[in-house]
Amino acid sequence: MKRGVRFWGKIKQHGILYLLFAPVIAYYVLVRYWPIFLAWIAAFKDLKIGSGVFSSEWVGLENFRIVFTDAELLRVIKNTFEISILRLVIGFLPPIFLAIMFHDMVLVRFRKWCQTVMYIPHFFSWVIIYGLVFAFFSTGSGFINNILEMAGMQKVDFLVSSAWFRPILIGSNLWKGLGWGTIIYMAALTAIDKQQYEAAKIDGAGPIKRIIHITFPCILPVVSFVLCINLGFILYAGGEQILMFYNSSVYDVADVIDTWVYRIGLGSMRYGVGTAVGLFQSFIGMIVVIVSNYLSKRYTGNGIW
Repeated sequence: MKRGVRFWGKIKQHGILYLLFAPVIAYYVLVRYWPIFLAWIAAFKDLKIGSGVFSSEWVGLENFRIVFTDAELLRVIKNTFEISILRLVIGFLPPIFLAIMFHDMVLVRFRKWCQTVMYIPHFFSWVIIYGLVFAFFSTGSGFINNILEMAGMQKVDFLVSSAWFRPILIGSNLWKGLGWGTIIYMAALTAIDKQQYEAAKIDGAGPIKRIIHITFPCILPVVSFVLCINLGFILYAGGEQILMFYNSSVYDVADVIDTWVYRIGLGSMRYGVGTAVGLFQSFIGMIVVIVSNYLSKRYTGNGIW
């Protein structure tokens, strides 16, 4: 009883502050959490546009049965895993190494110029990125194919080739996000005590040894945090990018969960099935984050929480 009295006493004492905070709470409840709740319900219903979520027919686990018995969707999930793992493995370490290079640059102006140049691609939309990729790899007037033709070699249909689709996809994603990915590591590097580097220099440690014995251990908590977060997106293979890059010729290696939901869930108006797939993605992501956080805390002593 005393706790309740104390709680309401604080509400009355700081009523103006809580009132100012009310729009923020309302925003998160209505815009962030309420749609999640509706999605959970929609995954178990035969959702129709005119009926709404609550008026649609309840079908239980039927949408999930369709998801896990659809041969095409199993192939889509396989593609999603493969592309996500490639994005993670190839794209995780380069921002760390680049951040360390920026941090060790002596010329401040040159470092800032390099950082600015590397940040710029992040602000390009995938439409612009695809335009640049098309300019380089198209069969007709692409820069790469023109070089191959001048060298007496045969042109390659890069953009409609299943063998080349994923390298182009992963490479363009890495180029776009490389500079921006260094920001969090640069923040961690600036927090390292400079006296550690000075002491290491006095002891005769070279640049490589200073990186191994000082830099990496100091930024390990941030690396663990970023890795755990990235693992949570293991079923999100960059649908926005793939929608711009793929075509019917590369569906066998390019079709992922996000593009499948776009084509089937929205295009064929099977909203319940599409929502069920989205719920499955979120559930797997949550499990992976929890497990990766546990393993990170056990073996490195660092985690998200």
